[in-house]
Amino acid sequence: MKVLQLQIRFPCKQNLEKFRPFPIFFRPYLSQIAPQEYLERINRFVSFLDPGNVKIATAMKKYGLRNLQLIADKTRIPRPTVHARVSRLEKEGLLRTWIHPNYAKLGLVRAMVLLTTKPGRELLAPEALRIPGYWLRLIRCMGECNGYYSTHAIPFGKRWDFEQYLEKIVASGIATRYRVLWLGEAISPLPDFSYYDAMKKTWTFDWPRWLQELAAKPLHTQRKEAQLGGGFDKKDLIILKELVKDGRTKLTQLARLLDMTVPAVKYRFDNLERSGFIREYVIDMLPFAPEISDLYEMVLDFKTREGLGHGERVLSTLPIVRTLSRVEGSNSIAVRMYLPRPR
Repeated sequence: MKVLQLQIRFPCKQNLEKFRPFPIFFRPYLSQIAPQEYLERINRFVSFLDPGNVKIATAMKKYGLRNLQLIADKTRIPRPTVHARVSRLEKEGLLRTWIHPNYAKLGLVRAMVLLTTKPGRELLAPEALRIPGYWLRLIRCMGECNGYYSTHAIPFGKRWDFEQYLEKIVASGIATRYRVLWLGEAISPLPDFSYYDAMKKTWTFDWPRWLQELAAKPLHTQRKEAQLGGGFDKKDLIILKELVKDGRTKLTQLARLLDMTVPAVKYRFDNLERSGFIREYVIDMLPFAPEISDLYEMVLDFKTREGLGHGERVLSTLPIVRTLSRVEGSNSIAVRMYLPRPR
């Protein structure tokens, strides 16, 4: 299996202007483990991708993360079984949940920063990126950008200031260069498990079909953009912050944190959901074992706005895609992909 086939440009020439990967990928620092333990980890991961867990995760994506009784009713799996399975997946680190807040309604815009560090300054760079206090995610990366990948939520009025701060990081000698992309709201699809054979424990990667779908003539559809506005206060922001960390945070935990009653917290939670501040519930269930996989960030450039919308729809159906975000001011999409390493 050659995952680098994604870089083939010509089958998509009708729709895709160019495939522009930042050849960067992210790897955790792995300690040395015995071969037997390594294989046991992979086998344990694969054993969790059974039909029951897949059905539960799919229902959670469709009906919400929090009401396990509803998930039990929709999947016809007893509630104690649903609770036990979800708890075990979370304990093993194989299922994580959070929300994508509507950053535009909060007066924020997301930025993706690729910072190439100077040799010997690798420990200073992440601290410098954290200083403004806007960072969301910070990961070591390798490739064209040999340094750090980070995402930030910047107030609309501070965009220029943030870019000036990045310039100062380079001028200080911590980094040699940086690149910043301003992103729209993120989409995080659940892996399409129709490509997974639970009996054989194998995935199908239909590269020719996926490339053909990307090359198809786009439909003339218009995406509805989020509307600005809507009232919120500090307590609402705290609720959103906790849900970004864990989408299944209990209302009782939020009540203790905010020194409020549970009904009062539920009222605020329901209002945030109803007003569109909670844009998407994310089910992070990895399709492949981390020990044999890598995480990539790349950008796809399309010829037209229609092609951009078509590509977004196609990419959101692929089991290898983790997150999609449109790049502001262009016909481009930033795509985070999770791929098993070539054999």
